[in-house]
Amino acid sequence: MKEAVRYSDAFKRNIVEKAGRGMYASISDAQRKNGIRGSETLVNWIKKYGREDILPKRVRVETMNEVDELKAARKEIKELKAALADAHIDWCISSALLDIACEEMGTTAEALKKNTPLTLAGVRKRRRLK
Repeated sequence: MKEAVRYSDAFKRNIVEKAGRGMYASISDAQRKNGIRGSETLVNWIKKYGREDILPKRVRVETMNEVDELKAARKEIKELKAALADAHIDWCISSALLDIACEEMGTTAEALKKNTPLTLAGVRKRRRLK
């Protein structure tokens, strides 16, 4: 069983300070030279002591095609959300109208659905014929 290593606050600050002064070639170099285990340990210390400026920066390189695809995907998501909201509003209105019609007819929606031989395919066919 491995021992759990606990580092003092002074030790942590010292390593972060040295890393900030550029005394190590990289974060992994600092960890290796000081016997620090755990791939994220030093990164966590750097964040804890507010020195995120010394962390390596990530740069994402994209082709114009990737940028265009991302824009198109975002646009499609926006349109789909709007369509979903419209469909939900339509459903709410239809549901309310069904409730009103059932109340006027003195029946329930379930009873009306059971006694009506309509199917989705039949409704689509009737709409095409009109």
